[in-house]
Amino acid sequence: MHTTIYLGADHAGFNLKNSIKEHLEAHGHIVHDLGAHTLDPNDDYPIFAAAVASNVREHAESFGILVCASAEGVTIAANKFNGIRAGLGFSLASTIAMRADDDANILCLPGRLKLNDDPLALVDAFLTTPFTNAARHHRRLSEIANLEQQV
Repeated sequence: MHTTIYLGADHAGFNLKNSIKEHLEAHGHIVHDLGAHTLDPNDDYPIFAAAVASNVREHAESFGILVCASAEGVTIAANKFNGIRAGLGFSLASTIAMRADDDANILCLPGRLKLNDDPLALVDAFLTTPFTNAARHHRRLSEIANLEQQV
């Protein structure tokens, strides 16, 4: 299955983002690289998180992948957008769970922290794990959508 994926990273995630882009394109995915396009230590991750989150929200069947130093910053920034369910992929198990249980639409990865699992394996798991569609998960996602309306 060839999926549309929006990529974004600051300087701390620049090299990993480029590796992910190459990996995804080699597997035939449609990749939109929203930056950074140059290695600039003065860039700020919220700009890239906003660009990816906006596009994923606008194109419901797409996914996003964000990278910053710890992945925490881009996760926080992306989750400010209604309809975005960004999760930190710190392991294969967490990545599978965020897709299967939470229907996550953006994977956030650290560019400077060592992971126990290969980041490209996390990307593949994220893109191939389906949402379970279990009633309890739909109920919880509905509760999250209600929270988004309260802010």
